[in-house]
Amino acid sequence: QVQLVESGGGLVQPGGSLTLSCAASGRIIRADSMGWYRQAPGKERELVATITSDGATNYRDSVKGRFTISRDNTKKTVYLTMNSLKPEDAAVYYCNADIISLNYNEEYVAGIYWGQGTQVTVCS
Repeated sequence: QVQLVESGGGLVQPGGSLTLSCAASGRIIRADSMGWYRQAPGKERELVATITSDGATNYRDSVKGRFTISRDNTKKTVYLTMNSLKPEDAAVYYCNADIISLNYNEEYVAGIYWGQGTQVTVCS
């Protein structure tokens, strides 16, 4: 069973910084694209950033130059470093990953997995 566990959320003042982490566990063969999404109250979930297994990144325009996504493939962990945070960045942040794993029958299974979410609050 594959699980994604996030950490690092919290309360920060405008202009502050936070780093989110998301660790994947289970019988993982390979983690392909990994990323971060966010959802603010009353809004749809939106893509924040993604990173491929070879390090290619993609960001939504509003976070370019402020957020950095990175990953440690040996630890099966993806990070999101957020600088110059704004009130509009406040949301629940979710980790997402495309993962190849082994099931109980020793078969390869491809799936898209989500973390439980971590709250980021930006206010003075």
